[in-house]
Amino acid sequence: QVQLVESGGGLVQPGGSLKLSCAASGSIFRVYGMGWYRQTPGKQRESVANITRTGRIDYVDSVKGRFTISRDNALNTVYLQMNSLNFEDTAVYYCNAEIKVWGLEAEDYWGQGTQVTVSS
Repeated sequence: QVQLVESGGGLVQPGGSLKLSCAASGSIFRVYGMGWYRQTPGKQRESVANITRTGRIDYVDSVKGRFTISRDNALNTVYLQMNSLNFEDTAVYYCNAEIKVWGLEAEDYWGQGTQVTVSS
């Protein structure tokens, strides 16, 4: 009933930039918190950035000053602008959103993941 579709990943050189997008679609009543997570092989998925519906934002310390999360509530879309990328940012990035579907309680949904690779 609900899909999160991510785009924008790819290969970038150290110091470069990428912008990820994630659009929620389906029988959506309301989208609450949205965020981005990342995971590398053998490690737990970590929260990178999240934003509430009213715009309160949190970042993991390692991306502060380099990444910017934003959202468009009219489009049910969340973005992650990533600047000054370094090798440690290489990971699969996942979009997450708390979504209330018509007639149901709100629950968490995940995107399919998009690969970000920082390499020279």
